Amino acid sequence: MTNTAPPLDASAFDRETLEDSPFAPLTRNDAPEPEPMAAHGPQVGRRMERLESRAKVTGRADYTHNVVLPRMLHAKIARSTVAHARIRSIDVSEAAALPGVHSVVTAADVKRVIAKPFYGPAFHDQPILAIDKVRHVGEPVAVVLASDLHVAEAATHLIRIDYDVLPAVFDEVEAASSDVFVHDELKPAGTFPDLKHLQGRSGTNVALDFKVRRGDVDKAFAEAAHVFDDTFRTGQVMHVPLEPMVTVVDPGDEHIVIHTASQSPSFVRIEIARLLGWRENQVQVKTRLLGGGFGAKLYIKLEALATALALLARRPVRVALTMEEQFFTITKHGTTFRIQSAVNADGIITGRRCEVWWNGGAYADIGPRVTQKSGFTASGPYDIENVSIDSYQVYTNLPPAGAFRGFGITQVVWGYECQADIIARRLGLDPVEFRRRNLLREGRPHATGTPMHDAALHRVLELTAERMQWNQPFDHGTPERRRGRGIAIGFKALVAPTTSVATLSLQGDGSAILSMSTVDMGQGSDTAMAMVAAEVLGIRAERVRVVHPDTDSTPYDMATLGSRSTFHMAHAVRLAAEDVLAKLSAMATELGVPDRGAAGAGELLRRKYGMPAGNIVGTGSFVPPYVSPDHDTGQSPDITPNWMIGAAGVEVEVDTETGHIEIVRFENVVDCGTPINPKIVETQISSAAIQQLGMTLFEEMEFDELGQLRNASFAEYKIPGIHDIPERIGCAIADNVQRNGPFGAKGVGESGTFGVSPAIAAAIEDAVGVRLTALPLKPEAVYRAIAAARGDALADA
Repeated sequence: MTNTAPPLDASAFDRETLEDSPFAPLTRNDAPEPEPMAAHGPQVGRRMERLESRAKVTGRADYTHNVVLPRMLHAKIARSTVAHARIRSIDVSEAAALPGVHSVVTAADVKRVIAKPFYGPAFHDQPILAIDKVRHVGEPVAVVLASDLHVAEAATHLIRIDYDVLPAVFDEVEAASSDVFVHDELKPAGTFPDLKHLQGRSGTNVALDFKVRRGDVDKAFAEAAHVFDDTFRTGQVMHVPLEPMVTVVDPGDEHIVIHTASQSPSFVRIEIARLLGWRENQVQVKTRLLGGGFGAKLYIKLEALATALALLARRPVRVALTMEEQFFTITKHGTTFRIQSAVNADGIITGRRCEVWWNGGAYADIGPRVTQKSGFTASGPYDIENVSIDSYQVYTNLPPAGAFRGFGITQVVWGYECQADIIARRLGLDPVEFRRRNLLREGRPHATGTPMHDAALHRVLELTAERMQWNQPFDHGTPERRRGRGIAIGFKALVAPTTSVATLSLQGDGSAILSMSTVDMGQGSDTAMAMVAAEVLGIRAERVRVVHPDTDSTPYDMATLGSRSTFHMAHAVRLAAEDVLAKLSAMATELGVPDRGAAGAGELLRRKYGMPAGNIVGTGSFVPPYVSPDHDTGQSPDITPNWMIGAAGVEVEVDTETGHIEIVRFENVVDCGTPINPKIVETQISSAAIQQLGMTLFEEMEFDELGQLRNASFAEYKIPGIHDIPERIGCAIADNVQRNGPFGAKGVGESGTFGVSPAIAAAIEDAVGVRLTALPLKPEAVYRAIAAARGDALADA
């Protein structure tokens, strides 16, 4: 695979970074004053290597997986083998008698240390261990603790669980109206401002129904020249972080330390303190670098269980999942999306009805937020006067679903962009021209009533078409190997309102220490935030050390999710750095000396204290403006502080005898405002596109009629390998400035996923004339569609 970015020059890496690394030798006793900004130029916009690159490639990077504590016990989990059942009895006697077993824990034991052991960011619906009922295959029922991991694993197979099996429901549309209820009662958590509207309910599987109403939809359809009605589906898939989930808890009498691979250490502290009835300062959460997250490691996953086990055992406990166990812990929502569009004779969409059912699995996790935030964009980035959207979060007896890279956007883009191509084809319009006619423009209101500002939809579309050479003659190949191409575009609102706080300590030598609870999980946030701090202070980014999250010392951050860090935390870091400069200026005035900014810090501190001592600490916090949507209409004048845009252009070659698809060309264009670090942005675009490529062509959790997962391993669950990735992945950043963003920037971690799936489906249709409406687009599905189109009796075999 090649990229638009130049290859890594190891010698350049050494030249640029070794001199500023923490291992660089000092050539004199007194550390040098920082050079002025003019000596090294602006920091924002540099193509800078990641701060942690050397540690990662030399094996010194610090991960939670490496944490080992004295007297630590290992936990292995006995899981439910049925999808829905009442628990008659749990016999742990044989497991407890196995030599080497410390103890076997059930929900009854957990209640000794946590009286109400239910957690969740939206609803307090998930028990630490199953209580009375199990609600999906793979749900934790009991845990074995042992000093030897293998002994603990062996003992789990000796636990005997007797079930009274209940009817189960797996399909999200069916579950919405079923009289088989996954939960008897729903209890909202009330933690987050944007989810305060959630209500307790009984007698339903619908955790949240969110709606948008704008204009007169019935009139638009009555007057339409053309009406389109299509349904699109996606299934559950897995996040596949290559560092599996892991938590180690070290208990004390009145204080616990939680070492965890989490994207939201601040929330973990709050939720564990709530469960225990403790003060927040009695719970310390420490997070290191993450080996991937993609939403899987958000909110509470293993932390509540590990905490209960450690308090019961009075020893450190490690809970680490295998790759197989992750399939049962959290997934991406499967969806059914019905979309109806009214179109006039000029190819303008005049009305749109959307119904989206989100398969939330057995526990809500953050699914209600996904349902709301992605649901209100279901009509697409189009200027439609009349819109009706209904978005439903539905409980089923499948593994829980929650946040996933794209936060539900890829599921709705799949629907509205596939239908865009269907409309264009039926009306005889070029797909790009159809989108040009309908895309929102600057200042026009989105379906929620929020005006679109600084959203480069048209620039992204045109740049994608240009890179695909869309207006050039195109060779469709041979009858045996047909070629086709497609383009798709999507957008996403930033999660709001959320809070980020940063502290920045300027040292006497002009170097700085940045403390924040944003988690670097491979997206390069440590480097980006160091660059922002350095830009304000006027020093090189390499002179900023980033402290990884530790809730005893790093300030609050809501979570690392939804491409929010660049906008939220970078603003907080900017404000903290400006606070440092303001304090330096005040000190210079107090001492009656010229204000030289960060470059004069050492001199100021020596004058102030009479020796090389002291430091200057700045703080910054940021919360964007937000107006909650109206309950009945979903209307809001300010539902998001910015919009992220992503488009994909794809050229495919289809083997008409096998249905096999080869990606020949792959172009990805985003609007991320002004990139903080273009080098990292390019890798974010390509990695997002590759991940979505896997979910488009291969990835699918395959459940049987009893809710049993057939392919919970890499032997059967396929992710893209090197031979599946096109030789060239094109990445481009549209020229744009996010005027309310830090240095004109906004997030980019998800934008590369948006258009991939519908662009590939469009390219397949362009090649062989068949339209697929369900993901993944496996060769078998393509071949069956080709066979059906030509009337082959084997199509349904």
